[in-house]
Amino acid sequence: MTDSRTVDPVGGSPGKSSGADIHTWDPENASFWDAEGKRVANRNLWISIPSLLCGFAVWLYWGVITVQMLNLGFPFEKSELFTLMAIAGLTGATLRIPSSFFIRLCGGRNTIFFTTALLMIPAFGAGIALQNQNTPLWVFQVLALLSGIGGGNFASSMSNISFFFPRKQQGLALGLNAGLGNFGVTTMQILVPLAMTFGLFGAMGGESMVLQNTSGTLIGKIPAGSETYIQNAGFVWLLFLIPLAFLGWFGMNNLRTTDVSPEIPGALGSFSIVSFMLLIGFGTAAFGLWLLLPESANGSGFGVPKEIVLVLVVASTVFLLKQIPGQIKGNLSRQYQIFGNRHTWVMSVIYTMTFGSFIGFAASFPLSIKVIFGYQHLMVDGVMTHDTANPNGPSALMYAWMGPFIGALIRPLGGWVSDKLGGALVTQVCSVVMIGSALGVAYYMKAAYNSATPEEYFVPFFALFLLLFAATGIGNGSTFRTIAMVFPKEQAGPVLGWTSAVAAYGAFYIPKVLGEQIKATTPEVALIGFAAFYGVCVFVNWWFYLRKDGEFYNP
Repeated sequence: MTDSRTVDPVGGSPGKSSGADIHTWDPENASFWDAEGKRVANRNLWISIPSLLCGFAVWLYWGVITVQMLNLGFPFEKSELFTLMAIAGLTGATLRIPSSFFIRLCGGRNTIFFTTALLMIPAFGAGIALQNQNTPLWVFQVLALLSGIGGGNFASSMSNISFFFPRKQQGLALGLNAGLGNFGVTTMQILVPLAMTFGLFGAMGGESMVLQNTSGTLIGKIPAGSETYIQNAGFVWLLFLIPLAFLGWFGMNNLRTTDVSPEIPGALGSFSIVSFMLLIGFGTAAFGLWLLLPESANGSGFGVPKEIVLVLVVASTVFLLKQIPGQIKGNLSRQYQIFGNRHTWVMSVIYTMTFGSFIGFAASFPLSIKVIFGYQHLMVDGVMTHDTANPNGPSALMYAWMGPFIGALIRPLGGWVSDKLGGALVTQVCSVVMIGSALGVAYYMKAAYNSATPEEYFVPFFALFLLLFAATGIGNGSTFRTIAMVFPKEQAGPVLGWTSAVAAYGAFYIPKVLGEQIKATTPEVALIGFAAFYGVCVFVNWWFYLRKDGEFYNP
C-alpha cells in the first residue's frame, strides 16, 4: 500500500515517505516540527488514544462483569470471581514486557493495528460465554487471560507516541495518550452497565437473564427481577474495535528512522513477530497462574506465594524473549541495555506506586464496594457473617466509575504541571497524599466490614478513595515526565514500556491482596500495606531525584 504523503526532514525539500512508512523524523528540529511533524504526530496520537482506551476497557471489564455475575447468581464463589480480575491483571502486565519492544521491532502502525484487532477475540468470546450461567469457570479464565492483550497494548502505545514528539512536549503528549487511554476504565464502567439494560443487538445478541439482586447504572438502581443482557459487556466493544482497526491501518505511520525502527519487516512479518512474542507472555503468565491458583480454580493447588510467582513470571518472560534467534535477538539485546541503567529499576518502583495503584484499584473497586457495603456484617451465634444482602447498600455500578474517571481525567494535568515544576517534585507531593488517603480508606473499610449498617461509612470511604485516585493520576503524569528527562531518547521508549509493564502488575496484585484480606475479614490490612509501600517510595524518589547532590536533581 503506497500513497503520496511526504515528510520534510529539515524544513527544506520534502523527502518522500514509503506509504505509511516515514524514513526521516526529527521532532527536535523546530522548522520540521512546525512544517510537517506536528500534524503527523497529532494524527498518530489521536488514533492511538481511542485504541488504547478500548484496550483498557476490554482488559478491566471483568471488574464490572463479576459484579453482575453475582447479581445474576452465577454459581461461583466470590473468591473465584476475584481470580478473574487477577488473571486478566497478571496477563495484561506480563504482555507489556514483549509489548515494550514491539515498536522498534515491528513499527507503530503495524503494532497498533494488529493488537487492536486482536481485542475482538476476547470481546466476542465474553459475549458468547456470558449468555449461559452453566459456562464453566475455566472458560471465563481463558477469556480473562485473552483480555490481557488490552493491558499489554499500553506499553507499545506509549513507546510509539514517545518517538513522535519532541522532548519538551512529551509530558503532555504521553499524559494525553495515557490519561485519555485510562478513560477506558471509566468508559467501560459507565457503558457496560448501560449496555446490559436492553437488547442492544436484537435477536443476534442472545436472550436476557433475570437479576436476583439489585443492580445499578450511572443513572440509578435496577431492582431485582429486572431483565439484563450481561453478554453485551463483551459484544459492545466490537462496535468500536472494528472501525478503530481500520483507522489504525490507514491513518498511522511506522517510523523507519535509524533511532526507532530501521529494519522492520512487512506487515505479515510484523504480525508474526507480535503473535510469537505474545504467545511467550501468555505461556509464562498461564504457568504462573497455575502455580498460584487452588485446585478448585483450576490451578495446581501448590499455593506458591504471589510474590514468588511474579518474580518467576517476569524473569522467565524476559529470558525466553532473549532466546528468540536471528534479528529479533540482536534487536532485543540492544534494547535490553536499559536493564543496566539503575534508573530503570528506580522508575519501575516509583511508577508501580502511581500507575500500579491506579490500575489495581480500578480493577478491584467495583467488587470491593459490592462485597464491603452491599452486605450486612452480622454477628450470628458468636460468628461474624457477611452473606446477608444489605438493602441500603450503595450500588457498586453507580459509583465505581468515578474513581478511575478522576484518575484518568487528571493525568494530563500531572504531565503539564510536571513540565512546569519538575516531575520528581510533583511525584513527591502525590506520594504523601497517597499515604494519608490510603490510611483513611483503611480506617473506614475496617469500620464498615464490622458493621450491620456499613452504608454509614460509605461517604468518607468513597471521598478518600477518590482523593487516592486523583493522587495516582497526577503521579502517573509526573513519573513519565521524569523518565523523559532522565533517559536518552533511544532508551526512553523501551523504559516507558518496561516500567508500565512492572507497574501493571498492580492490576493483579491489588485485587489478589484485597480478595485474600476480605476473605480473612481484615480488608484494612491491604490498604495499610499499600500505604507502607508508598512511604518507601517517598524515600526512593527523594534520594534519587530531589537531593541537591543527586545525579538528576528534580528533573
